[in-house]
Amino acid sequence: MITALTVVTAACGAAPATRTQTTTGGVNAATATSAADFGGLDKLVEAAKKEGKLHVIALPPDWANYGEIIKKFQEKYGIPIESENPDASSADEINAVKTRKGQDRAPDVLDVGQAFGFSGAKEGLYAAYKVQSWDKIPEGQKDPNGLWVNDYGGYVSIGCDAKKISTCPKTFADLLKPEYKGKVALNGNPNKSGSAFAGVWAASLADGGSLDDIGPGVQFFKKLKDVGNYNPVESTPATVEKGETPISIDWDYLNAGYREQFLPKGLDFQVAVPTDGIYAQYYVQAINKDAPHPAAARLWMEFLYSSEGQNLWLKGGARPVLMPSMLADGTIDKALAEKLPPVQGEPKFPTEAQVNKAKDDLAKTWDAAVAG
Repeated sequence: MITALTVVTAACGAAPATRTQTTTGGVNAATATSAADFGGLDKLVEAAKKEGKLHVIALPPDWANYGEIIKKFQEKYGIPIESENPDASSADEINAVKTRKGQDRAPDVLDVGQAFGFSGAKEGLYAAYKVQSWDKIPEGQKDPNGLWVNDYGGYVSIGCDAKKISTCPKTFADLLKPEYKGKVALNGNPNKSGSAFAGVWAASLADGGSLDDIGPGVQFFKKLKDVGNYNPVESTPATVEKGETPISIDWDYLNAGYREQFLPKGLDFQVAVPTDGIYAQYYVQAINKDAPHPAAARLWMEFLYSSEGQNLWLKGGARPVLMPSMLADGTIDKALAEKLPPVQGEPKFPTEAQVNKAKDDLAKTWDAAVAG
Protein backbone atom coordinates (compact mmCIF):
# COMPACT_ATOMS: atom_id res chain seq x y z
CA MET A 1 0.00 0.00 0.00
CA ILE A 2 2.81 2.41 0.74
CA THR A 3 5.89 0.42 -0.10
CA ALA A 4 5.62 0.72 -3.87
CA LEU A 5 5.17 4.02 -5.70
CA THR A 6 3.38 3.70 -9.01
CA VAL A 7 1.83 6.23 -11.34
CA VAL A 8 -1.94 6.25 -11.71
CA THR A 9 -3.32 8.10 -14.72
CA ALA A 10 -6.79 8.76 -16.03
CA ALA A 11 -8.15 6.63 -18.86
CA CYS A 12 -7.81 7.98 -22.38
CA GLY A 13 -10.83 9.61 -23.95
CA ALA A 14 -13.75 11.41 -22.40
CA ALA A 15 -14.67 10.44 -18.88
CA PRO A 16 -18.21 9.19 -18.38
CA ALA A 17 -20.52 11.49 -16.52
CA THR A 18 -20.85 11.06 -12.79
CA ARG A 19 -23.91 8.99 -11.99
CA THR A 20 -26.37 10.13 -9.36
CA GLN A 21 -27.11 7.19 -7.11
CA THR A 22 -30.45 6.98 -5.35
CA THR A 23 -32.13 4.36 -3.24
CA THR A 24 -35.71 3.30 -3.30
CA GLY A 25 -37.39 6.19 -1.60
CA GLY A 26 -35.32 8.85 -3.32
CA VAL A 27 -32.34 9.02 -0.97
CA ASN A 28 -29.20 10.36 -2.63
CA ALA A 29 -26.53 7.88 -1.62
CA ALA A 30 -23.75 10.33 -2.46
CA THR A 31 -24.84 12.70 0.30
CA ALA A 32 -26.01 10.16 2.91
CA THR A 33 -24.14 10.66 6.19
CA SER A 34 -25.34 7.52 7.98
CA ALA A 35 -27.19 4.26 7.41
CA ALA A 36 -30.23 5.93 8.96
CA ASP A 37 -30.44 8.19 5.89
CA PHE A 38 -31.21 5.09 3.83
CA GLY A 39 -33.81 3.89 6.32
CA GLY A 40 -31.43 1.49 8.07
CA LEU A 41 -28.69 -0.98 7.23
CA ASP A 42 -30.96 -3.32 5.26
CA LYS A 43 -31.95 -0.49 2.93
CA LEU A 44 -28.30 0.47 2.54
CA VAL A 45 -27.56 -3.12 1.51
CA GLU A 46 -30.35 -2.95 -1.08
CA ALA A 47 -28.97 0.28 -2.50
CA ALA A 48 -25.43 -1.10 -2.64
CA LYS A 49 -26.58 -4.24 -4.45
CA LYS A 50 -28.33 -2.11 -7.07
CA GLU A 51 -25.06 -0.34 -7.80
CA GLY A 52 -23.55 -3.74 -8.53
CA LYS A 53 -19.93 -3.37 -7.45
CA LEU A 54 -17.27 -1.64 -5.36
CA HIS A 55 -13.99 -0.32 -6.78
CA VAL A 56 -10.90 -0.25 -4.54
CA ILE A 57 -7.19 0.27 -5.07
CA ALA A 58 -4.03 -0.08 -2.98
CA LEU A 59 -5.24 -3.01 -0.86
CA PRO A 60 -2.60 -5.79 -0.93
CA PRO A 61 -4.15 -9.14 0.02
CA ASP A 62 -1.35 -9.85 2.52
CA TRP A 63 -1.59 -6.42 4.17
CA ALA A 64 -3.65 -6.52 7.39
CA ASN A 65 -5.62 -9.49 5.99
CA TYR A 66 -7.25 -7.49 3.19
CA GLY A 67 -7.44 -10.56 0.97
CA GLU A 68 -9.86 -12.27 3.35
CA ILE A 69 -11.70 -9.01 4.11
CA ILE A 70 -12.47 -8.54 0.42
CA LYS A 71 -13.53 -12.19 0.09
CA LYS A 72 -15.85 -12.04 3.11
CA PHE A 73 -17.53 -8.81 1.96
CA GLN A 74 -18.25 -10.32 -1.45
CA GLU A 75 -19.63 -13.49 0.11
CA LYS A 76 -21.76 -11.63 2.63
CA TYR A 77 -23.40 -9.15 0.27
CA GLY A 78 -22.94 -10.65 -3.19
CA ILE A 79 -21.32 -7.43 -4.39
CA PRO A 80 -18.22 -7.92 -6.56
CA ILE A 81 -15.12 -5.93 -5.63
CA GLU A 82 -12.76 -4.65 -8.30
CA SER A 83 -9.38 -4.51 -6.57
CA GLU A 84 -6.92 -2.56 -8.71
CA ASN A 85 -3.19 -1.96 -8.30
CA PRO A 86 -2.82 -3.46 -4.81
CA ASP A 87 0.75 -2.25 -4.39
CA ALA A 88 -0.10 1.41 -5.05
CA SER A 89 0.75 4.08 -2.51
CA SER A 90 -1.41 6.49 -0.53
CA ALA A 91 -0.29 9.22 -2.93
CA ASP A 92 -1.52 7.10 -5.84
CA GLU A 93 -4.93 6.76 -4.19
CA ILE A 94 -5.29 10.52 -3.83
CA ASN A 95 -4.12 11.01 -7.41
CA ALA A 96 -6.71 8.52 -8.65
CA VAL A 97 -9.48 10.36 -6.80
CA LYS A 98 -8.48 13.59 -8.53
CA THR A 99 -7.73 12.33 -12.04
CA ARG A 100 -10.64 9.89 -12.35
CA LYS A 101 -13.39 12.14 -11.07
CA GLY A 102 -16.62 11.26 -12.85
CA GLN A 103 -15.36 7.89 -14.02
CA ASP A 104 -16.69 4.48 -13.07
CA ARG A 105 -13.10 3.37 -12.31
CA ALA A 106 -12.50 6.03 -9.69
CA PRO A 107 -11.83 4.56 -6.23
CA ASP A 108 -14.94 4.40 -4.08
CA VAL A 109 -13.03 4.23 -0.81
CA LEU A 110 -9.55 4.99 0.43
CA ASP A 111 -7.18 3.47 2.97
CA VAL A 112 -4.34 5.97 3.37
CA GLY A 113 -1.66 7.07 5.80
CA GLN A 114 -2.69 9.67 8.35
CA ALA A 115 -0.94 12.54 6.61
CA PHE A 116 -2.98 11.82 3.47
CA GLY A 117 -6.11 11.52 5.59
CA PHE A 118 -5.55 15.00 6.94
CA SER A 119 -4.62 16.59 3.60
CA GLY A 120 -7.43 14.89 1.66
CA ALA A 121 -10.01 16.21 4.09
CA LYS A 122 -8.60 19.73 3.72
CA GLU A 123 -8.80 19.43 -0.06
CA GLY A 124 -12.47 18.43 0.14
CA LEU A 125 -11.96 14.97 -1.37
CA TYR A 126 -13.93 12.93 1.18
CA ALA A 127 -17.60 12.39 1.94
CA ALA A 128 -18.89 12.81 5.47
CA TYR A 129 -20.22 9.52 6.83
CA LYS A 130 -20.62 8.09 10.33
CA VAL A 131 -20.82 4.31 10.70
CA GLN A 132 -23.23 2.70 13.16
CA SER A 133 -20.39 2.08 15.63
CA TRP A 134 -19.28 5.73 15.45
CA ASP A 135 -19.80 6.51 19.13
CA LYS A 136 -17.49 3.63 20.13
CA ILE A 137 -14.55 5.01 18.16
CA PRO A 138 -12.28 6.95 20.55
CA GLU A 139 -12.13 10.72 20.28
CA GLY A 140 -9.07 11.85 18.38
CA GLN A 141 -9.31 8.76 16.15
CA LYS A 142 -11.92 10.28 13.82
CA ASP A 143 -12.81 13.52 12.11
CA PRO A 144 -15.64 15.16 14.10
CA ASN A 145 -17.69 15.55 10.91
CA GLY A 146 -17.08 12.00 9.68
CA LEU A 147 -14.73 12.86 6.79
CA TRP A 148 -12.21 10.22 7.88
CA VAL A 149 -11.79 7.70 10.64
CA ASN A 150 -8.82 5.69 11.87
CA ASP A 151 -9.21 2.03 10.96
CA TYR A 152 -6.32 -0.17 12.12
CA GLY A 153 -2.76 0.33 13.20
CA GLY A 154 0.16 -1.03 15.05
CA TYR A 155 3.54 -0.39 16.57
CA VAL A 156 6.92 -0.02 14.97
CA SER A 157 8.68 -3.33 15.55
CA ILE A 158 11.93 -5.13 14.87
CA GLY A 159 11.59 -8.38 12.95
CA CYS A 160 14.53 -10.77 13.01
CA ASP A 161 15.38 -14.07 11.32
CA ALA A 162 16.52 -16.06 14.35
CA LYS A 163 17.94 -18.78 12.08
CA LYS A 164 20.52 -16.31 10.73
CA ILE A 165 20.92 -14.01 13.76
CA SER A 166 22.15 -15.71 16.94
CA THR A 167 20.74 -13.03 19.29
CA CYS A 168 17.89 -10.94 17.92
CA PRO A 169 17.81 -7.21 18.80
CA LYS A 170 15.04 -6.03 21.10
CA THR A 171 15.71 -2.29 21.14
CA PHE A 172 16.97 0.44 18.84
CA ALA A 173 20.11 0.66 20.97
CA ASP A 174 20.77 -3.02 20.21
CA LEU A 175 20.81 -2.28 16.48
CA LEU A 176 24.14 -0.47 16.82
CA LYS A 177 25.94 -3.62 17.98
CA PRO A 178 28.74 -4.80 15.65
CA GLU A 179 27.22 -8.24 15.09
CA TYR A 180 24.43 -6.64 13.03
CA LYS A 181 26.72 -5.25 10.32
CA GLY A 182 24.84 -4.86 7.04
CA LYS A 183 21.74 -6.52 8.43
CA VAL A 184 19.31 -3.71 9.50
CA ALA A 185 16.78 -2.54 6.92
CA LEU A 186 13.65 -0.39 6.61
CA ASN A 187 10.55 -1.05 4.52
CA GLY A 188 11.56 1.48 1.88
CA ASN A 189 12.57 5.13 1.77
CA PRO A 190 11.01 7.06 4.68
CA ASN A 191 10.18 9.95 2.35
CA LYS A 192 7.90 7.60 0.38
CA SER A 193 7.04 4.72 2.73
CA GLY A 194 4.80 5.34 5.73
CA SER A 195 6.19 2.38 7.66
CA ALA A 196 9.80 3.50 7.07
CA PHE A 197 8.83 7.05 8.07
CA ALA A 198 7.43 5.64 11.32
CA GLY A 199 10.62 3.63 11.86
CA VAL A 200 12.71 6.80 11.76
CA TRP A 201 10.30 8.53 14.15
CA ALA A 202 10.43 5.60 16.57
CA ALA A 203 14.24 5.76 16.45
CA SER A 204 14.00 9.45 17.28
CA LEU A 205 11.91 8.70 20.37
CA ALA A 206 14.50 6.09 21.37
CA ASP A 207 17.41 8.47 20.92
CA GLY A 208 16.35 11.65 22.70
CA GLY A 209 13.88 13.03 20.17
CA SER A 210 10.16 13.65 20.46
CA LEU A 211 7.02 13.93 18.38
CA ASP A 212 8.13 17.51 17.74
CA ASP A 213 11.61 16.50 16.60
CA ILE A 214 12.33 13.62 14.20
CA GLY A 215 15.93 14.82 13.79
CA PRO A 216 17.51 12.39 16.28
CA GLY A 217 15.95 9.55 14.29
CA VAL A 218 17.74 10.69 11.15
CA GLN A 219 20.99 10.93 13.11
CA PHE A 220 20.41 7.44 14.54
CA PHE A 221 20.23 5.97 11.04
CA LYS A 222 23.29 7.98 10.06
CA LYS A 223 25.10 6.27 12.96
CA LEU A 224 23.78 2.91 11.76
CA LYS A 225 25.14 3.69 8.32
CA ASP A 226 28.49 4.93 9.66
CA VAL A 227 29.08 1.73 11.66
CA GLY A 228 28.05 -0.35 8.65
CA ASN A 229 24.85 -1.81 10.11
CA TYR A 230 22.29 -0.02 7.93
CA ASN A 231 21.26 -1.93 4.82
CA PRO A 232 19.61 0.32 2.18
CA VAL A 233 17.78 -2.59 0.54
CA GLU A 234 14.00 -2.23 0.91
CA SER A 235 12.87 -4.98 3.26
CA THR A 236 10.13 -7.29 1.94
CA PRO A 237 9.13 -10.88 2.72
CA ALA A 238 11.19 -11.93 -0.30
CA THR A 239 14.37 -10.16 0.86
CA VAL A 240 13.96 -11.57 4.37
CA GLU A 241 13.48 -15.08 3.05
CA LYS A 242 16.58 -14.75 0.86
CA GLY A 243 18.63 -13.50 3.81
CA GLU A 244 19.24 -10.06 2.31
CA THR A 245 17.47 -8.20 5.13
CA PRO A 246 17.46 -10.49 8.18
CA ILE A 247 16.54 -7.58 10.50
CA SER A 248 13.55 -5.54 9.38
CA ILE A 249 12.07 -2.44 11.03
CA ASP A 250 8.37 -2.43 10.12
CA TRP A 251 4.86 -2.37 11.58
CA ASP A 252 4.29 -5.18 14.06
CA TYR A 253 1.29 -6.51 12.15
CA LEU A 254 3.32 -6.82 8.96
CA ASN A 255 6.26 -8.46 10.69
CA ALA A 256 3.88 -10.77 12.59
CA GLY A 257 2.18 -11.66 9.32
CA TYR A 258 5.52 -12.48 7.75
CA ARG A 259 6.28 -14.75 10.69
CA GLU A 260 3.18 -16.80 9.88
CA GLN A 261 4.26 -17.00 6.22
CA PHE A 262 7.77 -18.09 7.14
CA LEU A 263 6.97 -20.77 9.73
CA PRO A 264 6.06 -23.46 7.15
CA LYS A 265 9.32 -22.65 5.32
CA GLY A 266 11.45 -23.27 8.37
CA LEU A 267 12.26 -19.64 9.19
CA ASP A 268 12.01 -18.46 12.78
CA PHE A 269 11.08 -14.80 12.35
CA GLN A 270 10.85 -13.16 15.76
CA VAL A 271 9.06 -9.86 16.36
CA ALA A 272 9.74 -7.37 19.15
CA VAL A 273 8.23 -3.95 19.84
CA PRO A 274 11.28 -1.99 21.06
CA THR A 275 10.87 -0.65 24.58
CA ASP A 276 13.03 2.41 23.89
CA GLY A 277 11.05 3.70 20.90
CA ILE A 278 7.36 2.97 21.32
CA TYR A 279 5.57 4.53 18.38
CA ALA A 280 2.10 3.63 17.16
CA GLN A 281 0.03 4.89 14.29
CA TYR A 282 -3.26 4.15 12.57
CA TYR A 283 -4.18 4.26 8.93
CA VAL A 284 -7.23 6.21 7.81
CA GLN A 285 -10.39 5.09 6.02
CA ALA A 286 -12.43 7.53 3.94
CA ILE A 287 -15.08 7.61 1.21
CA ASN A 288 -14.42 9.37 -2.08
CA LYS A 289 -16.81 12.34 -2.21
CA ASP A 290 -17.37 11.52 -5.89
CA ALA A 291 -17.50 7.74 -5.47
CA PRO A 292 -19.11 6.10 -8.52
CA HIS A 293 -20.74 3.55 -6.16
CA PRO A 294 -21.56 5.64 -3.08
CA ALA A 295 -23.94 3.19 -1.41
CA ALA A 296 -21.47 0.31 -1.82
CA ALA A 297 -18.75 2.56 -0.41
CA ARG A 298 -20.85 3.25 2.69
CA LEU A 299 -21.70 -0.43 3.10
CA TRP A 300 -17.97 -1.24 2.91
CA MET A 301 -17.40 1.18 5.78
CA GLU A 302 -20.17 -0.43 7.83
CA PHE A 303 -18.62 -3.85 7.24
CA LEU A 304 -15.14 -2.72 8.24
CA TYR A 305 -16.36 -1.12 11.46
CA SER A 306 -18.52 -4.07 12.48
CA SER A 307 -17.11 -6.58 14.94
CA GLU A 308 -16.68 -8.98 12.00
CA GLY A 309 -14.60 -6.53 10.00
CA GLN A 310 -12.56 -5.43 13.01
CA ASN A 311 -11.74 -9.02 13.93
CA LEU A 312 -10.65 -9.69 10.34
CA TRP A 313 -8.08 -6.90 10.63
CA LEU A 314 -7.05 -8.38 13.97
CA LYS A 315 -6.59 -11.73 12.23
CA GLY A 316 -4.03 -9.98 10.04
CA GLY A 317 -2.13 -8.87 13.13
CA ALA A 318 -3.37 -5.27 12.99
CA ARG A 319 -4.89 -3.56 16.02
CA PRO A 320 -8.39 -2.38 15.02
CA VAL A 321 -9.52 1.03 16.22
CA LEU A 322 -12.53 -0.50 18.04
CA MET A 323 -10.34 -2.92 19.97
CA PRO A 324 -10.82 -1.15 23.37
CA SER A 325 -14.62 -1.26 23.17
CA MET A 326 -14.59 -4.81 21.80
CA LEU A 327 -12.43 -5.95 24.69
CA ALA A 328 -14.96 -4.36 27.02
CA ASP A 329 -18.08 -5.86 25.42
CA GLY A 330 -16.58 -9.29 24.66
CA THR A 331 -16.83 -9.12 20.86
CA ILE A 332 -13.06 -9.30 20.34
CA ASP A 333 -11.52 -12.59 19.19
CA LYS A 334 -9.47 -13.22 22.32
CA ALA A 335 -7.26 -15.88 20.74
CA LEU A 336 -6.23 -13.46 18.00
CA ALA A 337 -5.68 -10.62 20.46
CA GLU A 338 -3.38 -12.79 22.55
CA LYS A 339 -1.18 -13.44 19.51
CA LEU A 340 -0.24 -9.75 19.17
CA PRO A 341 3.35 -8.87 20.07
CA PRO A 342 3.51 -7.62 23.69
CA VAL A 343 3.99 -3.90 24.29
CA GLN A 344 5.50 -2.26 27.36
CA GLY A 345 4.71 1.41 27.89
CA GLU A 346 2.36 3.96 26.37
CA PRO A 347 2.20 4.55 22.62
CA LYS A 348 2.99 7.90 21.04
CA PHE A 349 0.44 9.40 18.64
CA PRO A 350 1.44 12.47 16.60
CA THR A 351 -0.88 15.35 15.79
CA GLU A 352 -1.53 16.60 12.27
CA ALA A 353 0.89 19.50 12.78
CA GLN A 354 3.59 17.16 14.10
CA VAL A 355 3.18 14.80 11.14
CA ASN A 356 3.48 17.65 8.64
CA LYS A 357 6.56 19.08 10.37
CA ALA A 358 8.25 15.68 10.56
CA LYS A 359 7.61 15.04 6.86
CA ASP A 360 9.10 18.41 5.93
CA ASP A 361 12.14 17.92 8.18
CA LEU A 362 12.76 14.42 6.86
CA ALA A 363 12.52 15.57 3.24
CA LYS A 364 15.26 18.11 3.92
CA THR A 365 17.66 15.86 5.84
CA TRP A 366 17.32 12.14 5.04
CA ASP A 367 19.04 11.93 1.67
CA ALA A 368 22.08 13.92 2.73
CA ALA A 369 22.49 12.12 6.05
CA VAL A 370 21.63 8.52 5.13
CA ALA A 371 20.68 7.89 1.51
CA GLY A 372 23.42 10.01 -0.05
